Amino acid sequence: MIRHPRLVRLFSTSHLLRSADGTAHQIPNLGNNLAQRKPLGAIRGGIIGFLLGFSLASTYAAYRLVDEYKQASAILQASVEELQATAVKVSTHLKQIDSVEKDLKSLSETTVAKDDFAKLRAEVKKLYDGLHIETLDLRSHVWGIRGFIHQHRQP
Repeated sequence: MIRHPRLVRLFSTSHLLRSADGTAHQIPNLGNNLAQRKPLGAIRGGIIGFLLGFSLASTYAAYRLVDEYKQASAILQASVEELQATAVKVSTHLKQIDSVEKDLKSLSETTVAKDDFAKLRAEVKKLYDGLHIETLDLRSHVWGIRGFIHQHRQP
């Protein structure tokens, strides 16, 4: 079986080297050239493991801390908004109380006290009695004039 030179394997696991014409040449064994891998040391592995674990734990802790901060911030914001709404309610109630106090003050200035009312009532009663007496005097005077006119009237 003849192989085409392009299809010849260039690498093989055997020690034989094939040429382009298909003949094999023996290559001397020079030994194993592969560098041996050093096993990962316990100290180096421990440090890398510690750093990896520490970084994962600190990342998780930072995530939890930020999450708790956001929750606390949201609760605080809601509390501040509730306090602000309460402050607005208190402010409107204070304005209403001030307006009621002003109205009460103006009413108390314009209203009469009980003693003042009693004094005014006594004065009005005196005036009424005085007018009544004058009316009676005037009637008696008018009756006297009428009687005088009836007496001096000529029949």
